[in-house]
Amino acid sequence: MNVGALLIILLLVMALLGVPICFAMGIATLAALILGDMPVIVLAQKTFTGMDSVALLAIPFFMIAGNLMSGSINKKLIAFADATIGWVRGSLAIVSVISSAIFAAISGSGVATVSAIGGNMIPAMKKDGYPGGFAAAVCSVAAILGPIIPPSIFLIVYGNATETSIGQLFMGAVFPGIGLALVLVAYVFLYSRKHNFPAHEKSTPKQIARVTIDSIWALVMPILVLGTIFLGICTATEAAAVTCAYALFVGLFIYKDLRPKDLVSIFAESGVTTATILILIGFSKVSSWVVVASGLPDALVQGMLSITSNKFVILFLINILLFIVGMLMDANPAIVMLTPLLLPLIKELGVSTIHFGVVMALNLCIGLVTPPVGTCILLGKTISGESLESTLKAALPMIGLSIAFLMVVTYVPALTTWLPSVLSN
Repeated sequence: MNVGALLIILLLVMALLGVPICFAMGIATLAALILGDMPVIVLAQKTFTGMDSVALLAIPFFMIAGNLMSGSINKKLIAFADATIGWVRGSLAIVSVISSAIFAAISGSGVATVSAIGGNMIPAMKKDGYPGGFAAAVCSVAAILGPIIPPSIFLIVYGNATETSIGQLFMGAVFPGIGLALVLVAYVFLYSRKHNFPAHEKSTPKQIARVTIDSIWALVMPILVLGTIFLGICTATEAAAVTCAYALFVGLFIYKDLRPKDLVSIFAESGVTTATILILIGFSKVSSWVVVASGLPDALVQGMLSITSNKFVILFLINILLFIVGMLMDANPAIVMLTPLLLPLIKELGVSTIHFGVVMALNLCIGLVTPPVGTCILLGKTISGESLESTLKAALPMIGLSIAFLMVVTYVPALTTWLPSVLSN
């Protein structure tokens, strides 16, 4: 058996058995090196070089920033959204989507988004008369905006694996991220009108102005992250560090909801998550080397092209593969496992690595709300106290719309390539 295929099979088996994915990656890679009679010293060499990247410093900074803003900063964002559109029928559900989009532009994490936004909005929606399953579904599906709207941890991992500019990947994800947010807002609005969900009293211009002024420090954060990157003032890593410092300053001295003793647990939690991702990335460099050296990617390219040479059909088949994998494992390990396999095929088709990176991230993000893994939907139903069945039933139309939007992004590459090409000139 091809040693690259063996590595992937071992990884899948151990992941399904519940072995932590970073350890499963290392064990499968070591086994493949030994069985393939390859130099085992490569494991240490490439693991170190895989983690030795300045771009990866953005991950712990964005993790810390997301955790720092889960208090008052998050509540200010929700208050601003409620003041501006609270009078619309179903406004709490719409506010959940918009708040998730804004939060996403800072944290870059789906799980962090459903925890921060869902933790506040799901109880509020249930109290306002929304069905619990629908409330959990809205916050769960809206949370997938976290890994799409930049900054995105997924895109950082993908950019490191493909040596693609992370700044350009962030630019490429802007329109798809905003587009999916608008699709979800439209669905929630129409659904709320159909089921006659409540609307709040319309805020006066004076009230809106007061809330805006009170929330201005929180509202500046997405501009700080994206503006400094897109204008070329900072790299993604530098912008992450600035955002982290800004969130720390605002939490400690402006909104004053952070206490020095809270920082220990915040840094510890962020450190554990970051360490897991970095170990995974380090091992992925070795596994990628094994897979490429085995000749499996070339065999995949030739096999796929022997079935069909139609670019659109191949992209459709790739999306099916990504969707199935996304249902079975988290996105970060899926990215590091599949990227070395699919990259030669993508290049053969003439598809931009920026375009494919956004498509891959969007597809795997949908996996965050599709069982059996479905991390976000499981967290959302836990917060709501509802059954998985009722939550998933309410989420299915939104998942369907997300898949339809994925197809649009797949076959209209300008949605991902236009902005990077304009801002890079």
